[in-house]
Amino acid sequence: MTPYVSPFSPPPDRTVKNFAMQTYKPRTPGVRHLKRPITPWVWKGGPFLPLTFSKKGHGKGGRNHTGRVTVRHMGGGHKRRIRTVDFVRMEGGPRKVERIERDPGRSGHIALVVDETTGRKSYILAADGLREGDVVQSYRSGIPEDLIKSMGGTIDPGMLAAKTAWRGNCLPLHMIPIGTIVHAVASHANGPAVFCRSAGTYATILTKDRKYVTLRLQSGEVRRVVKDAAATVGVVSNPTWQHRQLGKAGRSRWLNIRPTVRGLAMNSCDHPHGGGRGKSKGNVHPVSPWGLPAKSGYKTRNKQNPNKWVVQQRPRNHGKRRIKK
Repeated sequence: MTPYVSPFSPPPDRTVKNFAMQTYKPRTPGVRHLKRPITPWVWKGGPFLPLTFSKKGHGKGGRNHTGRVTVRHMGGGHKRRIRTVDFVRMEGGPRKVERIERDPGRSGHIALVVDETTGRKSYILAADGLREGDVVQSYRSGIPEDLIKSMGGTIDPGMLAAKTAWRGNCLPLHMIPIGTIVHAVASHANGPAVFCRSAGTYATILTKDRKYVTLRLQSGEVRRVVKDAAATVGVVSNPTWQHRQLGKAGRSRWLNIRPTVRGLAMNSCDHPHGGGRGKSKGNVHPVSPWGLPAKSGYKTRNKQNPNKWVVQQRPRNHGKRRIKK
């Protein structure tokens, strides 16, 4: 008698602490501490160009449309092509996974899938364990008629879950059994996936009611989402991404990451802690670059209104030299 094999994605094994990482001989200082996850199933070639566009312009440096820096510590980096990933997956029908690719714009891997009827290609977020040749399907637009006929003309929730809740399939939350691990969760009925999209993330379905489905995210947050919102079964691929080590500072610059500098080392016009001679911040309590208190405790809360932070104003002569008379 063959053992029963569950069609659902298994929960992550938290007992396994050791896993294989690619290391290199220290022929240069840059590869001495370099460690990368071993992913032999990832496509080594280039992307499918019709589904990409180039990332260029002053937006790479964290600037907005007026040229002001709105996101610090960004700039430079290698040339990239943005992959247009389908986070909606509204069209139904089986789709075959052609290959698993690496996306430079995200931590998780993506899968290039092909519609078996039309031959149309698209990118989707790859679930952990999804490989080349697998078939995934979206049931967001409805249940196919042939699937209803296979169940005897009536919809049986248990049989429907056994036939649809497979790794990589996208379906409404009310069709997924309680306790299933999902990712790429949408926030409303016809919207795209907004939760659990980075590498190794997932959410667990806790309860269901007439209108809403309760999910528990990895952070411990319990969130209630409408039952018609969609999610994908499984965990996001590349879960060992968080354990990688870049090995050298130059690799961070290739990833469009600029250095982070202490406020004490800046000029007085750049940070409230800057300026002065030597390691001095001018008797200023720890604040952010915009003057907000950076540490809770002494003189950071208003006594009259404890919920309101005290904003320390810069003196008018801040950054100017004092002329002794």
